[in-house]
Amino acid sequence: MNQMVRCIAMKVFVAATALFVSLTSVMVTVAEARQQTLNYSIFFPPTHGQALAAEAWAKEIEKRTEGKIKFNLFPGGTLTNANQCYDGVVQGISDLGMSCFAYTPGRFPVMEALDLPMGYPDGMTATRVANEFFKIMKPVELQDVKVLLIHAHGPGLLHTKKPVRNLDEIRGLRIRSTGLSEKVARALGAVPVGMPQPDTYEALQKGVVDGTFAPIETLKGWKQAEVINFTTECTAIGYTTAMFVVMNLRKWNSLSPEVQRIFEEVSAEWIDRHGAVWDKEDEAGRTFTLELGNEIIPLPEEENERWRRAVQPVLDDYVSASEAKGLPGGKALETLQKIIDSHLAE
Repeated sequence: MNQMVRCIAMKVFVAATALFVSLTSVMVTVAEARQQTLNYSIFFPPTHGQALAAEAWAKEIEKRTEGKIKFNLFPGGTLTNANQCYDGVVQGISDLGMSCFAYTPGRFPVMEALDLPMGYPDGMTATRVANEFFKIMKPVELQDVKVLLIHAHGPGLLHTKKPVRNLDEIRGLRIRSTGLSEKVARALGAVPVGMPQPDTYEALQKGVVDGTFAPIETLKGWKQAEVINFTTECTAIGYTTAMFVVMNLRKWNSLSPEVQRIFEEVSAEWIDRHGAVWDKEDEAGRTFTLELGNEIIPLPEEENERWRRAVQPVLDDYVSASEAKGLPGGKALETLQKIIDSHLAE
């Protein structure tokens, strides 16, 4: 009798153990199914302030989703390079991407307006303006992704090997530029050389270009102060370069409403985080280039006005070219100017 009881007890124990293991396995499988790991392609180098801001954004989403979302970050263009980043998101090579609209000229005709030489005073203003502009214009060119946020650098300035103290001294110089800043360089009499930021250091070092249009932060963030000698503060034509943070649309639609809400909340909070980073990086770039003995050349108001008049055709051409294609170029420029003016009046 005791032998039979022990036998039954053993069978019950084995069955219970098997059931426990089975349930545990199911629970683990369900948990794993609920967790998604997303690949995020970032064109900035890993030590750049904007790459670090992206990393902090990712960690915040991981925290608020309680681990349901995890990220693999690929800074420095290691998954998709700067020019391929957007298409990489659309095609699913990466789940998310951060790069510049200007790196694929003609692909984003409405958003190009942001890069016009509007005289942006700083990165915070440019970043806020960019997001407001996107929400108002709702450009169809971005309907194949989920736009999470946009950020934009402080005023693009001229950085050269030779001093440029007036409009005459820029004529004929080969100036690295992107998107609409190529048209700005041409309007000023320079020879534009289209080139993404990661290639600029070597081009300056080897003399492929004589200078570059870029925010002053690049002098430290991309170490370009090591290969230039002068910065011309042409603030009247301060342009920006708008940058996207976008997500593959299919991946976005696969997320639960609650997780989508967290993405949108964190992204809204990070708009000012990115703007503040741009301004901090600009100050660091200014300090760095001066420490290396480089010179910053301020332009007198009358000279700034010469530069402003020289680039006016760029704004006019944008409107006429856009409207010739049936796009709202006039509305885009008018909307942009109103948003900028409202921020300058604050």
